[in-house]
Amino acid sequence: MGQDHIRYDILAQDALRGVIRKVLSEVATTGRLPGDHHFFITFLTGAPGVRISQHLKSKYPEQMTIVIQHQFWDLKITESLFEIGLSFSDVPEKLVIPFNAIRGFYDPSVNFELEFDVPLADGEEVPAAEITAYPVASEKAEEPPAAKPAEGEDKKPGSVVSLDAFRKKQ
Repeated sequence: MGQDHIRYDILAQDALRGVIRKVLSEVATTGRLPGDHHFFITFLTGAPGVRISQHLKSKYPEQMTIVIQHQFWDLKITESLFEIGLSFSDVPEKLVIPFNAIRGFYDPSVNFELEFDVPLADGEEVPAAEITAYPVASEKAEEPPAAKPAEGEDKKPGSVVSLDAFRKKQ
């Protein structure tokens, strides 16, 4: 097989990040989420451009999953990042998250999920199991599948779980 000089993998991930950008832009414009939609967004807290409080950084030194559902404010979207206000244990926080820091996006209301490779500050990448844009098998999830260990595995902080464990068995 020849070498990929075009880097289709990077182009595909950028295009899928555009889906998140578009969805969040529409929510920012209307000020609310349509229907039952809500989002779990997992991002690397140490990725370049991420700005969170020192308290959250110490609590989540590697990655963090936020939920955008009922209470959020000041959602602002740019080409490269989004800003959002969220409450953590009744403490308001402002987060700035570059789209390139996003590791996963999940909308459990329609079982839609995306997973990404994320470059670290030193140039290495945290590889995704694969780029996914397919329905997840579970009927109703309380948390995104990426936050749950695959059957028979112990979850380590910041570890990546293959989504194959959540596909419907045939």
